[in-house]
Amino acid sequence: MTAADERGQGGGRGAAGRARDGVALFVRRIGRRAGWQERRRTLELYAILAVQAGVAAALAWVVAHEVLHHPSPVFAPTAAVGTIAAAIGRRTRRTVELLLGVLAGLLVGDALIAVIGTGPWQIATVVTLAILLALTMSRGGAVVSQAGGTAVLIATLAPVQRGLELPRVIDAIIGGLSAVLVVALLPVNPVRIIQRAARPLFAALIDHLHTAAEGLTTGDAAMVAAARDGMNGLSPQLGLLKDAISGAQEAVAVSPARWHRRAEFEHYQRGTRYLELAVRGGQEMLRRAATAVHDGETVPPGLPAAVHYFGDALALLQVEVESGHRTQRSEQLILKAVDRAAEAFDDGVGFSGGVVVAQIRTVATDLLRSIGCQDEEAVSVIRERFERRRAVHSDEYSAEPDRS
Repeated sequence: MTAADERGQGGGRGAAGRARDGVALFVRRIGRRAGWQERRRTLELYAILAVQAGVAAALAWVVAHEVLHHPSPVFAPTAAVGTIAAAIGRRTRRTVELLLGVLAGLLVGDALIAVIGTGPWQIATVVTLAILLALTMSRGGAVVSQAGGTAVLIATLAPVQRGLELPRVIDAIIGGLSAVLVVALLPVNPVRIIQRAARPLFAALIDHLHTAAEGLTTGDAAMVAAARDGMNGLSPQLGLLKDAISGAQEAVAVSPARWHRRAEFEHYQRGTRYLELAVRGGQEMLRRAATAVHDGETVPPGLPAAVHYFGDALALLQVEVESGHRTQRSEQLILKAVDRAAEAFDDGVGFSGGVVVAQIRTVATDLLRSIGCQDEEAVSVIRERFERRRAVHSDEYSAEPDRS
């Protein structure tokens, strides 16, 4: 609610408040209708992954056993399942890690067992050195686990069963390539991966922004601080979204069935990049907002209204993106946040409040970029909107009767 709303409505809720209620009602209605769709999509995603794992395991076993005549090709289907299950969207990298880990285990196992023999302490030594060698090749993960597993296999079975080394390497290759082939032929939906990863991030952002807006309105420093801390703790959600982008990128790269999604993926990739910048700006915005309330600075009504509009804009943006029906409503809410920030600035803010206003402009610019606005255009739109609203607000204020 703006200062003008409060003056015009005699302390009533005002047009801005009614507009926010209308947006919230719209989002809830769409959310209820889309709830069953979200559950269906989640089930569908896991079902596809389960089918991929099953088909990849069967394919790897057939190639290793029926084509290459390995008597017990246990590792081939195991490698295939591990590649799909442990690295969604990163199967090519996972295959390379499998091979590196197996080779590290073989190098250390063969070299040491021939010198020190077998036994409990020999197994401990071989596994330790194999893992250390693997860590020089990679930061961990599959390379380390495969190096350790292969070293155990060589240290325990090599004395009684010769010739394990080459089949182990071949099985790793078969399993990894089977997984990559299955991903290409039975790909997940790259857009759905991104949307599913983005949901917890959007939910947290919307909640923290609305909480901060309420705290600013009521002067509740603890509430604003809680929203600030929540916003600062979004790194896991951002990491999940980045992983989803990587997975989607692989899907549109290796699968002919998903090549037609490349343009849509690039749009999501760009939007995600600027959304991350908006989150960083929002973290600074709430940090300074918490300081402003804690220090007892004047908080004009425009500040909490602007923060509230950001939450509403993100809620609508998520609905629009997932439904595929883009409108101008989310952009309008972003610009309304800039309007309220301009009014707050003219009404008078303290040092931290001024930083909040600056961050509102920054976040608004990044959000416009995330929905497709070009960089320079977004900067220009926000700057002009801010100055124009300041001029209008100043004229409205000057037209009122003298308060003294």
